Amino acid sequence: MKRLLFIAALSCLLSTKVLAQTTHQNTGWLFLMNSTKINEKWGAHFDLQLRSSDNWEDVRNLLIRPGVTYFIDKQNDVTLGYLFTQTYSQAAGVKNALTENRIWQQYIHKHKISSVNISHRFRLEQRFIERANNDDLFAQRARYFVRALIPLQKKEDAFDKGPFAALQNELFFNIQGKSGLNGHVFDQNRAYLAAGYRFSKKMDVEAGYMNQAVKGAVSNTNNNIIQLAVYTRF
Repeated sequence: MKRLLFIAALSCLLSTKVLAQTTHQNTGWLFLMNSTKINEKWGAHFDLQLRSSDNWEDVRNLLIRPGVTYFIDKQNDVTLGYLFTQTYSQAAGVKNALTENRIWQQYIHKHKISSVNISHRFRLEQRFIERANNDDLFAQRARYFVRALIPLQKKEDAFDKGPFAALQNELFFNIQGKSGLNGHVFDQNRAYLAAGYRFSKKMDVEAGYMNQAVKGAVSNTNNNIIQLAVYTRF
């Protein structure tokens, strides 16, 4: 719990710093994620995201992210994957869709504190970014994500069904190609609070609020996000 409080305090500090000279936006995100266990050691990952533009006017981003997972044990796994994403623009004179391809690797560690399920995710991304001026860019980014899932009903056994709260935060750092992006090592922070319901071992649905604080090259962005997420496990 002390670790979570430290991360929350760090997130607030970073968010406050990023909020200087910011542009404010309000968007909606739809997040669908599936993890399938093929056998004791191997599994498949897939997530799909749709993100709106400011004030929910139209779709701004599509993300499709498949991957292959290797389960080290019950608490640790690694995944290698690919991401295809497009950013759409309605601005005159701007290319309608810009594509980014990524290769990504991640390590996840899971543990419990009392009845709270904690997961830590470390992800590295190799980004091949198409840009409107035809000056395409290669960059690498590191991400650290921590999530606490808190059952709202006390149970002695495993949490298989019922309401829950979720608290998470993710930090993003540019480790290569930052001069072509925002010029900084720090990229963004995403803090998230949600309420949800676990229907079974195979399905969760949750809705929540995310604050995305993005460090820009000239000006920063503070994005208020309403997110609907569906998690399935097979």
